Amino acid sequence: MSEQSTHTNSATDVAIDEVAQLTQLSSAALSERYSTSLLGVFGTPQRVLVRGAGCHVWDADGNQYLDLLGGIAVNTLGHANPLLTSVITSQLATLGHVSNFFTSPSQIALAEKLLEISAAPAGSKVFFANSGTEANEAALKLTRRNAGTDQTPRTRVIALEHAFHGRTLGALSLTYKEKYRAPFAPLPENVTWIPAGDIEALREAVDETVSAVFIEPIQGEAGVKMLSAQYLQAARDITRKAGALLVFDEVQTGMGRTGAFFASAPVIPDVMTLAKGLGGGFPIGAMIVFGEENTGRLTPGDHGTTFGGNPVACAAGLAVIHTIESQNLLKQVRENGQWLRQQLAGITGVGQVRGAGMLTAFELTEANAPALVTAALDAGFIINATDEFTIRLAPPLVITQEQLGSFLQALPQLIAAA
Repeated sequence: MSEQSTHTNSATDVAIDEVAQLTQLSSAALSERYSTSLLGVFGTPQRVLVRGAGCHVWDADGNQYLDLLGGIAVNTLGHANPLLTSVITSQLATLGHVSNFFTSPSQIALAEKLLEISAAPAGSKVFFANSGTEANEAALKLTRRNAGTDQTPRTRVIALEHAFHGRTLGALSLTYKEKYRAPFAPLPENVTWIPAGDIEALREAVDETVSAVFIEPIQGEAGVKMLSAQYLQAARDITRKAGALLVFDEVQTGMGRTGAFFASAPVIPDVMTLAKGLGGGFPIGAMIVFGEENTGRLTPGDHGTTFGGNPVACAAGLAVIHTIESQNLLKQVRENGQWLRQQLAGITGVGQVRGAGMLTAFELTEANAPALVTAALDAGFIINATDEFTIRLAPPLVITQEQLGSFLQALPQLIAAA
């Protein structure tokens, strides 16, 4: 064995042992170490998770949970998916990172696949980032290039009330919730928020001073608020007539989450942003730019990223898409999602139920959603409250009716306990 191999094995053993030693500690001990070493922007972690398989995860104390949140719509294929793990490992062992001075086969293949499944017209292209907020930052920079004329500059951006587009300064300027924006004002964009789903409000707001309109086809962070196909088509017609760019933020809704690869289909925007489920748990974001008239808005040197489009992330994205296609998961997602919402609607204490595919929200008749999250976690279910009344579910696309049924069976008692 060479000296270099010896050093490599030694370093690997130390790194593995360091993590292994921590996994022997209790959740309480690990939480204490978390609080003294990590910046507390996320508050106190609800649990310390150490392992996952399929739709289940386990904490440091050995408790098992059914993951009905999927890392917030990220774990498309569940945890430790064998194919995804194999593809990532193989790619990392072959070529892990090269920077964007170079390209790689997996980067090219994923870009081509995204253009294919999005029915992109000729001349469309892809930019890879590392997250949803980065994809939206790229889109925002691109829309700045739709600047209008000296006589009529396009200085405004339209977003929807209750929108969430990210936490970096540009994306944050599009995010509706005041408590997110106020501490970091002034923000860079001149944004006007209009009521979601109101076609007349959109028509009145979009004129020759607007550079772009940003829309989530389903407002996930707002509690899975649905926008109709008619509204999305109207947005396409209105923006095209006014010369504004239309951006669909499919960071949460894309990649099969709603039972179609994209919730906005068949409407084609000027720009679409993706992340979350695209990498199945491996960090990746993407901006798809549709049509030759838009791909020239950003030229060499205008934007960049060190890690975006790295071979491993792109290999993960390809594995996710091909698994969705080969296992016919879109059909399963549609059928299981419809069944889940039908069952939820019949449970005492549940009000309105809405969603598409494996993105579902249900309203509670009393303002105890956070308490229900806690009760569910104690019972072995990971769910999410978007406000005092609303529960959001975004489990892996591979979840079965039997697994969903275990939650439905427990839910009446959990609501009563909450």
